[in-house]
Amino acid sequence: MIRDIVRDTFFLSQPSVPAERNDVAIAEDLVDTLKANADRCVGLAANMIGERKCIIAIRVGHAYLAMLNPVVVRHAKESYEVREGCLSLAGERSAQRYAWLEVEYRDLKFRKKRQVFRDFPAEIVQHELDHCAGILI
Repeated sequence: MIRDIVRDTFFLSQPSVPAERNDVAIAEDLVDTLKANADRCVGLAANMIGERKCIIAIRVGHAYLAMLNPVVVRHAKESYEVREGCLSLAGERSAQRYAWLEVEYRDLKFRKKRQVFRDFPAEIVQHELDHCAGILI
């Protein structure tokens, strides 16, 4: 189901709580909402659709990936500065990002997965993880 995008900075600045197996429907709604906004967005976190759960969805090329409880387990030593926009906030802001990171997460069947993201997909994941932490970028 496609959901409205939350723009309330007070709500968005609250850290998310861990997702549970019965939160998979939220992840599916997140992917549906990301697809509906594909012309202007490459990633979403659950709080952006009104759910304070640690769930993110990203688009890499033409593929969509939902991650429940994503955690960075390794990352590049060096970081660099980028300018990022956000569907929930107006304008762009600076952020520090790693060129690559390895993330452990649960998939839509709540199976544990591990994946390495590089370059722009790594930036997307880091942006959405900031949302889960209540960090507004």
